[in-house]
Amino acid sequence: MVTPTLEEIKLRVKSRLLEVRYSDGARYELPFEYLRVHSPSAEVQGHGPGQEVLVTGKQDVRITAVEPVGNYAVRLLFDDGHDSGLYTFAYLHELGAQQPQKWQRYIARVEAEKRKAGQ
Repeated sequence: MVTPTLEEIKLRVKSRLLEVRYSDGARYELPFEYLRVHSPSAEVQGHGPGQEVLVTGKQDVRITAVEPVGNYAVRLLFDDGHDSGLYTFAYLHELGAQQPQKWQRYIARVEAEKRKAGQ
């Protein structure tokens, strides 16, 4: 399946959302925390299946800049110093389309880690 073309990207600093709009009419508002914990970087995703790192404590993270990378991606610069993930337009579309499911899985992982740690 071909990813629709990214037509617009807006950084909404006060509401802490990255808004993306695609040629198929899809429009997503992606919270900064959601983008940070789902970074495509090796630091978060690892270098292979099963190596993903659970990133927590990013409720107040902010995006300080959005840098275009060619005609296919953006680099998001976060105020916690994270800037190594390239968010392709296809990945941003995936994050938007699957946000409820991905966020629920993330919350479940956080809760499981808390239980494991005895908190």
